[in-house]
Amino acid sequence: MINHKIYIAGEFQITGKELKVINPFDNSIVGSTYLAGEEELNKAILKANEIKNKLRDLPSFKKYKILKDIASGIQSKKGELALILAKEAGKPLKYAQGEIDRAIQVFTIAAEESKRLPKEYISIDWTPAGEDKEGLIKYFPIGLVAGIAPFNFPLNLAVHKIAPAIASGNPIILKPARPTPLSVLELAKIIDKTDLPKGALSILPMDREAGNSLVTDERISMLSFTGSPEVGWKMKSDAGKKKVVLELGGNAGVIVSDTADINLAVKKCVVGGFAYSGQVCIHVQKIYIYEKIYDTFIEIFIEETRKLRFGAPDNSETDISVMIDEENAIRVESWVDEAVRDGAEILLGGKRDGTYFEPTILTKTKNDMKVCALEVFGPVVVVEKYSNFAEAVNIINSSEYGLQAGIFTNSIKEMNHSFNELEVGGVIINDVPAFRVDHMPYGGIKNSGFGREGIKYSIYEMLEPKLMVKNTDY
Repeated sequence: MINHKIYIAGEFQITGKELKVINPFDNSIVGSTYLAGEEELNKAILKANEIKNKLRDLPSFKKYKILKDIASGIQSKKGELALILAKEAGKPLKYAQGEIDRAIQVFTIAAEESKRLPKEYISIDWTPAGEDKEGLIKYFPIGLVAGIAPFNFPLNLAVHKIAPAIASGNPIILKPARPTPLSVLELAKIIDKTDLPKGALSILPMDREAGNSLVTDERISMLSFTGSPEVGWKMKSDAGKKKVVLELGGNAGVIVSDTADINLAVKKCVVGGFAYSGQVCIHVQKIYIYEKIYDTFIEIFIEETRKLRFGAPDNSETDISVMIDEENAIRVESWVDEAVRDGAEILLGGKRDGTYFEPTILTKTKNDMKVCALEVFGPVVVVEKYSNFAEAVNIINSSEYGLQAGIFTNSIKEMNHSFNELEVGGVIINDVPAFRVDHMPYGGIKNSGFGREGIKYSIYEMLEPKLMVKNTDY
């Protein structure tokens, strides 16, 4: 067991509140760290605001080098970081390794984007009053950013806030989820060795009082939160005048058309539905299959799902392991049981053993069942048939969420209809909604959030435009 100090304004420190981190697979202690309180948060805020102008004025070549050095540092510790991540999050090692690769990519992309921050020249002389004048729009750092990351991608979703903040010249205080703080504290050790000015980054697991202050403190200019809708919208209402970006999840749908490659659709949907026990905000939760291919799809889908190998998260052969804690596994079990009592049929799975919930396939569901209407955030997939493509699109649109959707089709007409009509932030053709690469704009509408992530788009969220109008003739 390794003890990790928290990272306060460029210094590794301990507090009087120890936090033990538990492996949800076997309840062993992975490591320990500390909770920051109001005193530690205040120190981080004061130092960040003290050096924010230094960050603002940091030239692009220096930010580029810092970000590239972080990417190289992660690469050099890839195996160690993946193992920590697998144990603290209960994430199968193959997916933990993929998350580390993505974190490397995030910092690499941010390094490139740091060299092309937006500027714009505009003509002012469109009207007589603007004669002999011209305008320059330059984007300036917004100020201190508060980032709050969830447990399911504890490293990559943290760096989706840290890397753009560095690239745009903003200081950031990052609050990791209590169950999974260790991988991002390891990242702090890498960042501490770079030339990033001390105070530009703090990584603070927090007690409740400090966490609330992170949201409400007026010295913080922006809040970037990834987590549940209930918590996110409450934070937005409490955040005062600061800018807010929310990534809040969903209950993503997939449509499989009769023109689709069924084997491709099945292969993608098995991974999209059950990777990391479905604890992914864009995991495949609902699949709508054209009625004439429904039986074929279901037969192959069940067969391929049965092949998933359960095991310890740090075993490279494991496909599916435990959920983050027993409380969430019990919740998923109760939702499935409730659906069955109301008429749903279990085609596969449906049983819980401690923190493990079997990969589960349901049918004969109703749209108002929790497994359909809410975000199940577990290894549960609903499969239903449809007879009309537009009808399937309308069913997906009836959700209170709108993050991403996947469409398996080889019809240009259906592709265009999906893109134009689906009320989501992203439409993924011939792949699942769980598809994401780190430079694409990512975010949703309705209860799925507010604003966009994806390195360039996060950078834009963290900048404020300022206009200068000047004379051209004197």
